[in-house]
Amino acid sequence: MSFLYIERVDGAIATHDKTALVAELQALLPDLQVLHASEDVRPYECDGLSAYRASPMLVALPDRVEQVQALLKFASARQIPVVARGAGTGLSGGAMPLEKGILLVMARFNRILDIDVEASTARVQPGVRNLAISQAAAPHNLYYAPDPSSQIACSIGGNVAENAGGVHCLKYGLTVHNILKLDVLTIDGERLTLGSEALDCPGFDLLALFTGSEGMLGIVVEVTVKLLTKPQSAKVLLASFDDVEKAGRAVGQIIGAGVIPGGLEMMDNLAIRAAEDFIKAGYPVNAQAILLCEVDGAESDVREDCDRVDALLRAAGATDIRVAKDEAERQRFWAGRKNAFPAVGRISPDYYCMDGTIPRRQLPRVLKSIARLSAEFGLRVANVFHAGDGNMHPLILFDANAPGEMDRAEAIGARILELCVEVGGSITGEHGVGREKINQMCAQFNSDELTLFHSLKAAFDPAGLLNPGKNIPTLHRCAEFGSMHIHHGAVPFPELERF
Repeated sequence: MSFLYIERVDGAIATHDKTALVAELQALLPDLQVLHASEDVRPYECDGLSAYRASPMLVALPDRVEQVQALLKFASARQIPVVARGAGTGLSGGAMPLEKGILLVMARFNRILDIDVEASTARVQPGVRNLAISQAAAPHNLYYAPDPSSQIACSIGGNVAENAGGVHCLKYGLTVHNILKLDVLTIDGERLTLGSEALDCPGFDLLALFTGSEGMLGIVVEVTVKLLTKPQSAKVLLASFDDVEKAGRAVGQIIGAGVIPGGLEMMDNLAIRAAEDFIKAGYPVNAQAILLCEVDGAESDVREDCDRVDALLRAAGATDIRVAKDEAERQRFWAGRKNAFPAVGRISPDYYCMDGTIPRRQLPRVLKSIARLSAEFGLRVANVFHAGDGNMHPLILFDANAPGEMDRAEAIGARILELCVEVGGSITGEHGVGREKINQMCAQFNSDELTLFHSLKAAFDPAGLLNPGKNIPTLHRCAEFGSMHIHHGAVPFPELERF
């Protein structure tokens, strides 16, 4: 998580007189709220990765698309970088601003424009909260499936930027699987429509390219999402295990038996105790691990799947299995899992939330390795997993005021991400790369792949003004990181080294 490269980013950008820029912008857009005093921009210094901060030069708070278009044209003409921000709940530093840049806050675009019940779609602005979509669709017996743990606060524009997931994405997919159309603005203010309200459209799949692009290709101004009919029935089984590796093996056995749960989540003892103390979800605090397995669908199918999963869990070594007796208990079981992050924050001065994805079969091996790394670095790790799709969230507990602990937290986090790559996985499953994982991108991809990524960005943002220094490392950075071989001491395509 080193941020030495921030100097490279800012140093490559022309210095502008802030007072003059504010005056120009206010003359151009008199109805646009612009914050520039240090006390006004300080709340925007970071996203959910709060360990690292930078004060933006300006914060713009538009509420009309025309304002955003004019602002982007203004920034492009003056070569000022722009970082987009939604609700600020991201966990990879993707919305961390630049000291010589404009922070474009899209939170005021918070209207649900239309719900088409017959087509089962909703057209929404990017600042609409994830949960608000399901709440608006509920009277029609519909809902929006991706449900990040931060869904009460996170915005759909940020979900698109990070390709957000959630506890029910094993069966229903990530953000990219649940959107049909995006309206986006380029750095020059041009409005593009990607995708369509049909299930498929001709041409390259630019909708998928933009989903997860972390604000580096364009600014989302409207999203059309798919809505699903609420399942007739949903049951949650809570299985206790006396060994973490047994719980890990049980995940693969459930999927291998052909059961695709609505959600399949895992927590270890440290996470169980923290969540139970915080939420009173009814978790067994003496268990070394628990699995939460939800099956949903028609009533008869749910009963049959519950019986199959129960048998599979017992065969895998579960010491106790409980089925939520009613909807209230089901919600409590999920509330404990969805509040695991803040719960852990109550037992440690600081924690570093990791995000990586591994093949399910590698769960036992990776859990054993994380335990070994925890002992090696002398830091506790609470493990929370979207176990069904292999997306893990180790929470590294540390005290930033204790000398050396923050450095150790960064080091163990890097080792965990590199372990994910080693076993055939990825350095992120849903939180994105941002600034947090940029070094580990060098371990995930080779120079040809990174060059292609830079070329794709240049096709939409030739000057590299949208969210520079995030997501895609330069080849020079990877050479410094020691994860890339540079032929004859020369970095290919040196023009990519601007940032």
